[in-house]
Amino acid sequence: MSSLLRIVRFTRSLTPLYLTIIAASVLTAVANLAVPFIIGRATDTVAGAVGGDLATGDAVRTVLWLAGALLAVELATTVVSNVGGWFGDVMANRLRTILSVRYYDKLLHLPQRWFDTELTGTIVARLNRSIAEISQFAKTMSNSFATMLITTAAVLGISAFYFWPLAVLLIIVFPIYVWLTSLTSVKWQRLEGEKNTEIDIASGRFAEVIGQIRVVKSFVRERGELGDFSRRFRSTDATTRAQSTHWHSMDVLRRAVLNIIFFAVYAIIFTRTVQGHFTLGEMVLLIQLMSMARQPVESMSWVIDASQRAIAGSKDYFRVMATPVDARTAAMLAAQEDADSSDGSGGAGAEEPRRAPGSAAVGTLDSVPGAPVIAFRGVDFAYEDGEDVLHGIDFAVDRGEKVALVGESGGGKSTIVNLLLGLYEPREGRVEVGGLDTEQLPLDALRSRIGVVFQDASLFSGTIAENIAYGRPGASQEEVADAARRANADAFIRRFPGGYEQLIGERGLKLSGGQRQRIAVARAILKDAPVLVLDEATSALDTKAERQVQRGLDELMEGRTSLIIAHRLSTIAAVDRIITLEDGRIDEIGTPAELAASGGIYAQLLALQDSGQTKRLAKFGITG
Repeated sequence: MSSLLRIVRFTRSLTPLYLTIIAASVLTAVANLAVPFIIGRATDTVAGAVGGDLATGDAVRTVLWLAGALLAVELATTVVSNVGGWFGDVMANRLRTILSVRYYDKLLHLPQRWFDTELTGTIVARLNRSIAEISQFAKTMSNSFATMLITTAAVLGISAFYFWPLAVLLIIVFPIYVWLTSLTSVKWQRLEGEKNTEIDIASGRFAEVIGQIRVVKSFVRERGELGDFSRRFRSTDATTRAQSTHWHSMDVLRRAVLNIIFFAVYAIIFTRTVQGHFTLGEMVLLIQLMSMARQPVESMSWVIDASQRAIAGSKDYFRVMATPVDARTAAMLAAQEDADSSDGSGGAGAEEPRRAPGSAAVGTLDSVPGAPVIAFRGVDFAYEDGEDVLHGIDFAVDRGEKVALVGESGGGKSTIVNLLLGLYEPREGRVEVGGLDTEQLPLDALRSRIGVVFQDASLFSGTIAENIAYGRPGASQEEVADAARRANADAFIRRFPGGYEQLIGERGLKLSGGQRQRIAVARAILKDAPVLVLDEATSALDTKAERQVQRGLDELMEGRTSLIIAHRLSTIAAVDRIITLEDGRIDEIGTPAELAASGGIYAQLLALQDSGQTKRLAKFGITG
């Protein structure tokens, strides 16, 4: 019950709709309760006419009036119930919208560590299943729960008026039935949770396979993937059998108790009618009332079944919603909320950034006099609780400087970029940008000033223009085209039938690797950030295309602070300094000329390149 109340509190903005639906349910219940009285009165009228106690003409007029009243009640019920149903549909859709948007908003602000342990498809499957179950339950309950309560209360009162033992029997049957039903809840929910886990994993794998279907086909893994998918779904068969056996065994017991108690109810009604305590019309009235009372009791199992599915779904949903965001994200969200609440005048919701020793309070990344634009101060870092992958990283990059990171694969180059972007926090030490500790910088302010080109182009479905303008959605067509020209992408873009409005498919699958990379470079060029990070940005390009794009990157890097992860030694020959990494530690820092003569990693790579030892170069991700 607490989970259901939490859903109501979570969607309190829907209160007017909830109340409207409940009002419609109340009117429907009242109208339905009038039907047994009308039919009972008609029965007594007919019996009186047949027995000679009423004149035939009077009886006919009375029953016609009663038939008209019955028509009016049923028409009113039809209209009101459909009005309630309309509001129920609107409420259910709005509820689904609220839950979906808040879930998506939460996911967008969860720390990167959370995504490292989750399958993308599982996240999506959980969203679809949980929200569908919650919204469906809310819709059905809002349309029927008030009606059930009112009907039950009215039947109890009317029964007590006519003969109090009838009300006592009904008072007994309700709690017994609910109690017997609730006995199944714990086991049912546990089994439902087991099924949901298997289905979510299978659905997650399904999404992952479809997203990489070319890999699956090229390695002839269709049968293996299908087998694993089938195995997980088949494993739910045994769980469903156990779940269903438990539920229906209890249902036999519940219904048996219900049948026995209603046998006593009907026996009392029939006996007292024969004895003359009830008229024929009162007997019909009470029988119909008992049928109305029986419906909510019998539907209680369905209600509880639906509520259990909603509770199971809400647990998964609220488990994600309860996942804490990191402090910087929380500060960013608080600042945004303050800005919204002050009608765009801004807010001071975020804590003032902690400054590096000797720096002044500033609001921009590059305004601390004398501070380097990027600085790592004794940084240690580990993923989750594992062994450190960075050890005592300490370096600084001044404004306008171009610094390359060189080292073997897995040496920590990309991890340094992730820390700079605030995707992770260092275990020890600190990362500074513009003299400010990034742990205290609002993440949107930090990331808006850093342009990134990853090794994986990471495009989205949509048009080419939308992907280039992803970092600046308001950019003009001329600005988009200019960025594409500087990235050597304009020529191939214009060859497409749709030009810049060409749809490129999921993750840009309709483009070649080199084309995707040039779109990603154009995206970074258009963002025009003061800090540029190139994470093996030209790795997917052939030599000719690399040279063309490199000219655009050289222009982009001019006057900007650049951090470059080297993929080809030729791309870093003109940098100001090189930092070599080995086993997560800095080995050397110096100019290309200095390191070429030092005998260290960079000098060894140059020697290997000159001797053509491509296999040993590949260990460092270098292709020559």
